[in-house]
Amino acid sequence: MIPIPSSKQCLLCELLHNTALNETVCRLEFRWAGSIPRAGQFFMIRPERTSVFLGRPISAAGWNSGASSPSVHFLIAKRGRGTEELTRINPGERAELIGPLGNAWGDLLPNEGPIALVGGGAGVAPMTAFAGELGDRAYDFYGGFKSASFGLESVHPLSLIIAGEDGSAGRRGRISDFLEPAKYRAVYACGPEPMLKAVAGSCNKAGVPCFVSLERRMACGVGACLGCTIKTVWGSRRCCADGPIFNAAEVIFDE
Repeated sequence: MIPIPSSKQCLLCELLHNTALNETVCRLEFRWAGSIPRAGQFFMIRPERTSVFLGRPISAAGWNSGASSPSVHFLIAKRGRGTEELTRINPGERAELIGPLGNAWGDLLPNEGPIALVGGGAGVAPMTAFAGELGDRAYDFYGGFKSASFGLESVHPLSLIIAGEDGSAGRRGRISDFLEPAKYRAVYACGPEPMLKAVAGSCNKAGVPCFVSLERRMACGVGACLGCTIKTVWGSRRCCADGPIFNAAEVIFDE
């Protein structure tokens, strides 16, 4: 059994709500009595009733830290057997949650100036959590989707730019095509790797710092198994323990 760091919790948590956002994405809210996560951190989630051995790494989309009913919620996109099982959990059933794990967006903020948050698909989840931590800080939000948008109810940016690849949500095209990095002190992004690569490239040309949250298959989530390494200019790094957020200028994206 892989040891869990003392600063993290492994709890069997009751599902409070399972809300379908579209045909492939749902919002799960679990009762959570552990440490309050920070935006950008993730949990390893495994249903109590499951056919898979390992949990799935899912970034927190938000939380309620109220004393009466603390909870944490996630956006789950169906991508395989593990995530499909998560979308089928019913309220009242339980899942094992290990976390919060990884680093946080808030440690990478410039002291002042406008910033851009960029989310693609279910990658909007940690970005909406980040938006909730910003308070009065000025930011623009870019959301990219294949079709209709989802999960943006809680964001209140100076400007909200939405793009849909099929033209049914906001502008037609990929959200990276509409980002203007030179307007910002820093850019933060989470989503499919081709989107992250495009965002990182445009930020590099503009000389603007860019930070990306990467996704890899994970077995443990705590850095013990070395199964989620990414390539950087400094060599291999563990996505779970050294990330999942990295300086995009240091990441070597696959061709």
